Amino acid sequence: MSDSSAKKVRIALIQSACSADPGANMNKAMAFAQSAAREGAQIICTQELFRSQYFCQTEDHSRFDLAEPIPGPTTEAFAKLAKEKQVVIIASIFEKRAPGLYHNSAVVIDADGALLGIYRKMHIPDDPLYYEKFYFTPGDLGFRAWQTRYAKIGVAICWDQWFPEAARLTALKGAQILFYPTAIGWHPAEKAADGQEQHLAWETIQRAHSIANGCFVAVPNRVGHEKISGDGIEFWGQSFVAGPSGQILEKLDPQNEGILLVNIDLNQVETTRTHWPFLRDRRIDAYEGLSQRMLD
Repeated sequence: MSDSSAKKVRIALIQSACSADPGANMNKAMAFAQSAAREGAQIICTQELFRSQYFCQTEDHSRFDLAEPIPGPTTEAFAKLAKEKQVVIIASIFEKRAPGLYHNSAVVIDADGALLGIYRKMHIPDDPLYYEKFYFTPGDLGFRAWQTRYAKIGVAICWDQWFPEAARLTALKGAQILFYPTAIGWHPAEKAADGQEQHLAWETIQRAHSIANGCFVAVPNRVGHEKISGDGIEFWGQSFVAGPSGQILEKLDPQNEGILLVNIDLNQVETTRTHWPFLRDRRIDAYEGLSQRMLD
C-alpha cells in the first residue's frame, strides 16, 4: 500500500433516536456499527450518551444507576466488535469512576480491540433541561489525541465543541480528525423563533474549528423528541463532517436515524496547514491572558 492510499480513511457517524431501554439502545448502536463496518468504515463514532435517553433534563438520583465503569460492558462489547471487524470505535459512556464520582466520557478503541484511552468531558453545562453539573464531574485528563491504526484522532464531547481552546489544544496534540459525540436540540417552545439561528451557530463554530486548525471535524448527534421534563428536547440530528477548510462534506437530515459514511483524505490536513499556516504564525509569546478568566 502506498503512503498516499494509506492516508485515505472512511469514517462513520451513528445518528439514532434513543428509547428508555438501555439494552435496546445498545443493541441498536451495535447494529449500526456492524453495518458501518460492512460498508467499509474504518473509524466509527457514536453520539453522546447513546445508551439512554438524555436524562440530564432533570436532577434525579436514580439516573446514576445508568452509569458503568471503564472498562465495563459497553467498552468490552465494542472492543470485541473492533477486533472482529478491524475498526476503530469511539463510544460515549456515562462513566462511574467511584461511588459519588461520575464522568461524561468517551473511550477510544483501536482496530485490534485495545483500549487506547479515555476522554472525560471538560466543559459541563448547567442550563434548563441540560443539568449536567448534577451528574458529571469535569474531566481531569485534559485534551488528548491518539494514534489509531488509521488516523491520529482527538475526542471532545458536546458542550466542549463551543470552546476554541479545546479544539486548538487537541489539534496541537496532533489530531487530524476531531470527533464530537453530541446530544443537542431545541426547546420546542423556542424552535420557531430561534431554532434556525441556534443550529447555525452550532454548525458554524465547529466549521470554524476545522478552519482554524486545518483538520477534519466529525459530529454525530441524536434525533427524536425526548420528553423527560416539561416539553422535553427535540434533538436536531444533522450529524456532519467538515473538511480542513470548513466545508461541509456530508450531513444527515434533522429527523431520521442513519449512518453518515464519509471518505476523507488525511493528506488534506498537511496541504491546508501549509497553505493557511495558522499554526506557524501563532504568537505563543502573547497569549498568556488566555489562562485568565477576564482581562482588565
